[in-house]
Amino acid sequence: MDPMTEVFRPLQADDPVAVAGYRPAARLGAGGMGRVYLSHTQGGRPVALKVVRPELADDPDFRRRFRREVTAARRVRGAYTAELIDADPDGTPPWLATVYVPGPSLADAVARRGPLPVAAVLWLMAGVAEALRAIHAEGVVHRDLKPSNVLLAADGPRVIDFGIAVAADGTSYTATGSIIGTPAFMAPEQATGGEVTAATDVFALGQTAAFAALGRPLYGEGPGVNVLYRIVHSEPDLSLLPEPLRPLFARCLAADPAERATPAEIVRWCRRRLGAQADAGGGPAVWREITGPEVTVPAPVPEPTAIAPRPLVGYPPPGWPRPTARERETRRRRTALISVTAVAVGALLVAVLAWSGVVTEGRWGARKAAAGATASGATASGSPGSGGARSSASASGSGSGSADSPGGGAAVPGAAARSPSPARLRAEDHARAYLDATTPLSIEHPDGKGKDDRGALRLGCRTIGCELDSGDSVIIQMYGAHGTTLDECRLILKDATKHSWTLAGAAAGSEFCLRHPSGDIALFVVQVKSTALPEAAFLEGDLTVWRDAA
Repeated sequence: MDPMTEVFRPLQADDPVAVAGYRPAARLGAGGMGRVYLSHTQGGRPVALKVVRPELADDPDFRRRFRREVTAARRVRGAYTAELIDADPDGTPPWLATVYVPGPSLADAVARRGPLPVAAVLWLMAGVAEALRAIHAEGVVHRDLKPSNVLLAADGPRVIDFGIAVAADGTSYTATGSIIGTPAFMAPEQATGGEVTAATDVFALGQTAAFAALGRPLYGEGPGVNVLYRIVHSEPDLSLLPEPLRPLFARCLAADPAERATPAEIVRWCRRRLGAQADAGGGPAVWREITGPEVTVPAPVPEPTAIAPRPLVGYPPPGWPRPTARERETRRRRTALISVTAVAVGALLVAVLAWSGVVTEGRWGARKAAAGATASGATASGSPGSGGARSSASASGSGSGSADSPGGGAAVPGAAARSPSPARLRAEDHARAYLDATTPLSIEHPDGKGKDDRGALRLGCRTIGCELDSGDSVIIQMYGAHGTTLDECRLILKDATKHSWTLAGAAAGSEFCLRHPSGDIALFVVQVKSTALPEAAFLEGDLTVWRDAA
């Protein structure tokens, strides 16, 4: 495939013609926050233009965070970062423009050519660590360093999206599954809701570099909850990595953030290992081999040229023969005949459609009546004492129907083949459960509004974004999850110990697993989050409780 068609995709009908004077020339990609386009400055310099999704733009919390992070990102300058050169957090929609890096992402390069050689991994770690030094120097923590956020230019790597992704923290962005931090590249403290620091980015650098060396995530693949469990509760298998790199990876992937290497130490370690290559500037040769031939960047889109309307001229033009009176009368009659015919055809079509509707309605009514009669007959034949045999469908579905629906109800197709666990049979669903600063949500008595037991959920706003306090219950957020099951809650809660959780990273659709001291397990799914005004903050969500399921 032509590399140019891989990188630069054509614009679609719903793409903007221009954003604050920047005219998109091609699509570069899309992410949780919006779409990314190739555009150009007025002087012709190519830029990556990121346009925020409308649903995020309508969120006032997002705009506030986006404005703050753009201000911080403007200060970051570094040889291995894609600098922010322009932005409008208050625009409609909000947008930002960074320096365009002509090269594939690390994720794309590995997918195309496989794992990178040891020398390339060393150059990668040194370059990304240098970028982290520049980012952290301005008080910014990336939080989402991963292979797709590292671009490979001909002269070295470039880190993108530093500090910007956190602007979506606490908005509907997190409900899409694109959370602040991708599960396969999270640090343990990030996965458990702990403090996120510069050391968190170092752990992500270790995982990103391991991906480059292995061609796959170090902690394996699969559902995010399983990957996070392995990151939090198991040591990385460094034997999978090239032997010369293992000491550095051990420092980067230490479970204790205080024991991890600093970006400056990583740079020095890599340069010592590269030796003469580092002194001779051998990096560009390595990257040219990995990135492949340089693609041609599309030219800027020209400004539309105003076209002056041509002056109207009389009809017929001078010199043409004028129609006679007879020809004019013939044309008038032809026009009148066409109009009458069109009206008649339209009336006939309306009549046909109306008749068809009456017939269809009659047939539908007859069909419903027949179905009702059939259902009544089936009930009569299968009822106790009627003397009739129950239908085979009813007989085959009776066992599974009663097992899956304790209160009775229709059997689910294929339910006979399933054997649900006893804990699932005791599940209780409570829609639109409500809690605020004065109204806790009881796990033991969910329908008793405001009942405050020892493991109830409470909402507090002592921190920015507010927090859930679960009393004696254990609580953990299921990052990126939708439709979390009882087994998944059991797994993630197995060794969890936190009794409170910040809501800064929660939004509509976010899911929280809880283990009540009584042995009940609950799943709380946020439907409405309102924390912009702490004094009036509240949550609404759907609560599912499995009794004695721990």
